[in-house]
Amino acid sequence: MTESQRKLVDYWCSLCDSEGLAHRESLDPGRFRAMLASISIVEFDRSGEGRFRIAGSRLRDIFGMEARGRRIDDVLGEHGEAYSLGLSAALDRGTPVGGVIDQGNGRLHAWLRLPLAGPDGQLTQVLCHDELVRARPKRGRPDSAGPEDLAAA
Repeated sequence: MTESQRKLVDYWCSLCDSEGLAHRESLDPGRFRAMLASISIVEFDRSGEGRFRIAGSRLRDIFGMEARGRRIDDVLGEHGEAYSLGLSAALDRGTPVGGVIDQGNGRLHAWLRLPLAGPDGQLTQVLCHDELVRARPKRGRPDSAGPEDLAAA
């Protein structure tokens, strides 16, 4: 996990109620203002189709287009399957999940997915953080937590 992602997970954990749910209406964007360019929120409807409700400006570097308002299937390219699996895993488990995708050319795509409950208590949204970072030499590679590491956060 990157330092920004670690802070975001800590904030998400602080929002969790007695059932372990973080509610969308509890989010205060001011608490992660410095990260907003890397933040998106994906909402799923009853049919299971996801749509980007919010998409930060840095996501254009990852997706190659503006994502806000678009369906997931219309936005995701080369790493779409990994992106979608992370969304599904966060909703299915009800816990944060994340990982790192090697994009080549010395760049890594560090991703984080945090499930959010709606007013009815159902997990229908996912707070996402996606960041392109430089890969470090193998000896000092960035921390990358697997889903099991994030679930313990």
